[in-house]
Amino acid sequence: MAEIRLQNLAHSYSSQPSGPEDYAIRAMTHVWEQGGAYALLGPSGCGKSTLLNIISGLLSPSEGQVIFDAKVVNQLPPEQRNIAQVFQFPVVYDTMTVFDNLAFPLRNQGMGEARILSKVHEIAEVLDLHPLLHRKARNLTADEKQKVSMGRGLVRDDVSAILFDEPLTVIDPHLKWKLRRKLKQIHEQFNITMVYVTHDQLEASTFADKIAVMYGGQIVQFGTPRELFERPSHTFVGYFIGSPGMNLIEVEPCVGGVRFGDIQLPLGDALNRHLAELPGQRLQAGIRPEFVHVWDGPYDGALCCEVAHVEDLGTYKILTLRLGEQLLKARLQEDQAVPQKLAYISFPAQWLMLYADDFLIETVLPEVAP
Repeated sequence: MAEIRLQNLAHSYSSQPSGPEDYAIRAMTHVWEQGGAYALLGPSGCGKSTLLNIISGLLSPSEGQVIFDAKVVNQLPPEQRNIAQVFQFPVVYDTMTVFDNLAFPLRNQGMGEARILSKVHEIAEVLDLHPLLHRKARNLTADEKQKVSMGRGLVRDDVSAILFDEPLTVIDPHLKWKLRRKLKQIHEQFNITMVYVTHDQLEASTFADKIAVMYGGQIVQFGTPRELFERPSHTFVGYFIGSPGMNLIEVEPCVGGVRFGDIQLPLGDALNRHLAELPGQRLQAGIRPEFVHVWDGPYDGALCCEVAHVEDLGTYKILTLRLGEQLLKARLQEDQAVPQKLAYISFPAQWLMLYADDFLIETVLPEVAP
């Protein structure tokens, strides 16, 4: 197991990059701590797989260093980094049995057969592969092959980290939850540094203790699933995390707060002072649908809006509301009354975020008296 540090790392596929737009990975410094379970989350094309391939040694970065436990490994090939990588499509030796697939990396190390037998059976127990050990890999289903691929990484004692590159893409949906749970169990049992690349926020949240959200070749936020949900530090995190994502409204400063159209949102004194220091920046107010307060009827200070649509999702409902010229989403619990035609809403101060050029203005936090 290893701590993996990316120091001033950047990568461009262009031989002569002239600006940030020419970089698949923009300059970053980031640390994956030893024994952690991490997810690298983002949409297709944001740089996730490029970053993973740089860590594993399949790709050399244009700039910066990859450091394993204080040792720079830029010049080391993948086989010398002791990294196990599980790809989107299972990589197994079809002509070998499951047992021989799992034993293959151990035999390459010259391990004795008695020890190999013990290790293979240990991993087969963890991955529920015992009934398949003597079956040829070509006769396995896609999810069984992917478990064998995972097992080849887990069976080694010397592995520094296991990197998963969207490993459940080819797995049937009803089996995905089983493998996610199995991966979490494996991490808790073996305490191996794991980095899991995915575009699926549910996979990331159920597997990882901390999630790095990538956008445009950058890690725009690194935190726990709860931190990403409750306090997104970038508008993309607000939009990408959650279903539906955060409501984002273009606003402009006004006396005592911000406004859009004729609607004014009051802000605290500290935030108003901060706004005066941000001339010319694009401002957006953000609030998650879960945090929009929907009142039972007219209420002092509540904003009146039109109910445009109601989606009944069983255990909760999603309202689409028209506030001025702005469409907003609000989430209602199953037992909450659904407003007809008109709704009255408010934005609790602790959940209303304000962003300048897409980044959170931190002073939006309410001041708490000692």
